[in-house]
Amino acid sequence: MAFTDLRDFVARLDTHGRLRRITVPVSCELEITEIVDRVSKAPGEGNVALLFERVEGFDVPVLVNAFGSEARMALALGVARLDELGERVAKLLDARLPGSFVERLRKLGTLIDVARAAPRRVESAPCQEVVETAAPSLAGLPILQCWPGDGGRYITLPAVFTRDPVTGARNVGMYRLQVFDDRTLGMHWQTHKGGAEHQHRATTRMPVAIALGGDPALIYAASAPLPPGIDEVVFAGWLRGHGVEMVRCRTNDLEVPAQAEIVLEGWVDPREQRLEGPFGDHTGYYSLARDYPVFHLTAVSRRARPIYPTTIVGRPPQEDYWLGKATERIFLPIMRLMLPEIVDVNMPAEGVFHNLVIVSIRKRYPGQARKVMQALWGMGLMMLAKTIVVVSEHVNVHDLSEVAWRATGNVDAKRDLVIVDGPTDDLDHAAIRHRFGGKLGIDATEKTEADGIGQPWPDEIVMDAETRARVTRRWAEYGL
Repeated sequence: MAFTDLRDFVARLDTHGRLRRITVPVSCELEITEIVDRVSKAPGEGNVALLFERVEGFDVPVLVNAFGSEARMALALGVARLDELGERVAKLLDARLPGSFVERLRKLGTLIDVARAAPRRVESAPCQEVVETAAPSLAGLPILQCWPGDGGRYITLPAVFTRDPVTGARNVGMYRLQVFDDRTLGMHWQTHKGGAEHQHRATTRMPVAIALGGDPALIYAASAPLPPGIDEVVFAGWLRGHGVEMVRCRTNDLEVPAQAEIVLEGWVDPREQRLEGPFGDHTGYYSLARDYPVFHLTAVSRRARPIYPTTIVGRPPQEDYWLGKATERIFLPIMRLMLPEIVDVNMPAEGVFHNLVIVSIRKRYPGQARKVMQALWGMGLMMLAKTIVVVSEHVNVHDLSEVAWRATGNVDAKRDLVIVDGPTDDLDHAAIRHRFGGKLGIDATEKTEADGIGQPWPDEIVMDAETRARVTRRWAEYGL
């Protein structure tokens, strides 16, 4: 079931006992982060969404950790389990799609039922109940300072809207925004992302809009690294079963979600940069201060009584892991389309998305694991994957203990390790240099004579079926 807006989702979480309302005063400087960090790492039912209703110095409540578990992430996207997302995508795909990799990915956009998923333009919207254009200011928003070493306060759960200055194509991305003052923000869109591509193509001021809140499907879509040619707003419409309502901004020509809580309108000059950071990031380390574009505020529009949605990133697991896990399950059928030998993929929390990708394959010939590694490194933002571990099809990629056993026992360092260099994530502090460094591939599949092994490969220890069945029948007799 699609949600109308963020508060509709909050009400559902509340009804299902997945939300806690914090009614005592709290500070948006560090205190909320410490609370959320403990809750996001709590086992079982202790991990809940949090609504801070009394933030010191502000009359706007703060919503955090709304997507911070598999159950809440699935609920946000209208499914019972995240694997259903991949099953829905698989139904769209035809393995016989013609053309190159990029052409095939672009073709996927045409398979979405645009008649149902396309955005719907409206003339008035809840996000414009209050509009400030004369002297717009960020001062009324309870923007958090998350960690002690942060360069300032940060907006961390935005949907940033831009249009390609050449083609007019829309992009919606999720980029952190540092508050420089009440009228300017640091725009941390990394060089590999869509917003940065639009900036590189711009020759004059580029309009930008930042939406906070709205339908959960669109919030998620802003975080997803979609293939070329797929509009994030259309994709959100496909996820939710009908189009997202959009309204024109008051000070530029961009459209934003009508059901958003808060919208910041403004512009970026492609020639202007300013030192942004440091920032306590999802890697568990502070990302370094570097020069990034500056967003200039021209308007603030909002609901009369908005909710301020945000997220905390830091040492995993955190809420952003579950946003990434949804993407992993959605993109698995696309990986299988290009690489039919792939069985399953896991990007565990410990790998913070880009540091570790575990993939199982149906291996038929020597060198196939290397072929899969190279193909994945050439597949969109998978180019940033730092370590790829390839295991055989019978291995459960989600069982890290089993993967570690296979990846240490089945590997000869001279034969099975692949080291290459290429683009790395902006936040990879260990890279040789910024945005470029080495990557590791590990072939942890079982080897045969075809792989050129110099000794027989042993059989794995497995109890025979008859004994297992007998022990199962007699288990109660043992008194265990």
